[in-house]
Amino acid sequence: MRRRTFLLAAGGAAIWPLAARAQRSRPTIGFLASGSPETFKTVITGFLDGLNASGFTEGENVAIEYRWAQCQFNLLPALAGELVQRPVDLIITMGGNVAALAAKRATSTVPIVFLTGDDPVSSGLVDSLNRPGGNITGVTWLATELGAKNLELIGELLPAAEVIGVLINPNRPTAEAQLRNATEAAGRVEKKLLVLNAGNKEEIDNAFATIAQQHIAVLFVSVDPLFIVNRLQIIEAAAKQAVPTLYFQREFVDLGGLMSYGANAQDASRLVGGYAGRIIKGDKPADLPVQRSTRIETIINLKTAKSLGLAIPPTLLARADEVIE
Repeated sequence: MRRRTFLLAAGGAAIWPLAARAQRSRPTIGFLASGSPETFKTVITGFLDGLNASGFTEGENVAIEYRWAQCQFNLLPALAGELVQRPVDLIITMGGNVAALAAKRATSTVPIVFLTGDDPVSSGLVDSLNRPGGNITGVTWLATELGAKNLELIGELLPAAEVIGVLINPNRPTAEAQLRNATEAAGRVEKKLLVLNAGNKEEIDNAFATIAQQHIAVLFVSVDPLFIVNRLQIIEAAAKQAVPTLYFQREFVDLGGLMSYGANAQDASRLVGGYAGRIIKGDKPADLPVQRSTRIETIINLKTAKSLGLAIPPTLLARADEVIE
């Protein structure tokens, strides 16, 4: 009987309600991430905070199985399959739609809660934000829209710059949408774009070599787990080239980047932890609308600005949520 139950759950033909399965032992959460534990510390902290607020503590009344793709996106399907075969009671995905889609393809029965900066509807991840459908729900901050706002901020920060360099990972499923939004935003501030494609560490170095050759005055780093994992490389290269660079996440600025405009990753992942707790208690993903993280922040590193000889406009400083000196 036990063998039959395991085979049904693993194969996806049937699944016990999560609350019933949890009665056998403490529930197990599968944590599937496209990045690395070192660079995803913020989202792990936020997730565990949200889980704790729901009454669950790792190692006490819930277990967590971590799987890290280290930005090798081709590993995600196998890692998702491992979690389903484990088996786990719930899968959390972080690091964009690429991780969430891998989990969705691996199971139609195990509940999934995602955190993504991508649009989960256009990619087919969910049917709609209000009615996600199936076994999946989560949290998004729609990073392509925030990326467009970054380009508008560049126009305010460096009005004389004629060309904006944009670092994009062409391997990202949403790269085309990112570029389209960036192009439209650049047009609104009457700037031209120089697209710098980078899908690995070597290509990041090549992109900065192009920046030096083309004398690009300012750079925007678009959202991607690859750039999170290699953020020190990017920050150091930007400093070496003395190119003002805007980022999508405050962690870059904490480490010496100039400025960021984007969602607070810890706050967004806390919402994911809250949803995980509700599902463990019996809620169904299909009944939980996809939440949109609304805590958006502007962080400026004045020390970096001074090293670049850059004066931050007073109006921009006044709007900043935090200024690092």
